Amino acid sequence: MITLGIDIGGSATKGALVDTETGKMVSERIRYETETLVKPREVAALVEKIRKKLGYHGIIGAGYPGVVKNGVAMTAANLHKNWIGTDVAALIFNQTGQVTTVLNDADAAGLAEMRFGVEEARQYKTVLFLTVGTGIGSALFVDGHLIPNTELGHLKIRGKDAEHRASDAVRQRENLSWKKWGKRFTEVLQTYEFLFNPDLFILGGGISSKYESYAEYLKINTKILPAKLENTAGIIGAGMAAHEASA
Repeated sequence: MITLGIDIGGSATKGALVDTETGKMVSERIRYETETLVKPREVAALVEKIRKKLGYHGIIGAGYPGVVKNGVAMTAANLHKNWIGTDVAALIFNQTGQVTTVLNDADAAGLAEMRFGVEEARQYKTVLFLTVGTGIGSALFVDGHLIPNTELGHLKIRGKDAEHRASDAVRQRENLSWKKWGKRFTEVLQTYEFLFNPDLFILGGGISSKYESYAEYLKINTKILPAKLENTAGIIGAGMAAHEASA
């Protein structure tokens, strides 16, 4: 089935058509940069712009960077506070006329990675998937089942949210070497390791394509693998979620 997958981010809204049987994008990926603290209606308008540009009519899946329950945004760490309490699914439906499923963006990416990305992941009982970019997103899987809305990037480490110490945005903003950033990110992984005892970490987001640059600086006991789908995972997972919600 072909669905429209949308990835709502703190700096851009992206979308593409997804073949949910193969886990591949079957159109160009359209990306619109957004201002910091972008508001809900602005993003809904971008989703409609993407839909029209792709000439698409059908169900939509959207990944949102925060806690989502029944299509409603409960948090908005990297977006405008107006998102909190917004029925994002209804907002996009009203803008596009298409039935929409909304879930946490890291959960969406994790679903795609577990099914179509790292094949080895399905051999492990507990897998913690992390997206490392503007922030740190998380998706926890136990026996292949998602525990939604974990949002582990907001756990406090040295008095700060984990993502405020060791996201890729922090690495770039502070011009950290891979070694220095790796030391910080190791602290994050060690904290998750202690609390959740996963059998495997999968590192996703844009930083997954640079894994060889920092892998040697991550000092933990748990196995780590880079994601295979990189920045396409969120879009693919959102498309998958829409398909499964309609089944």
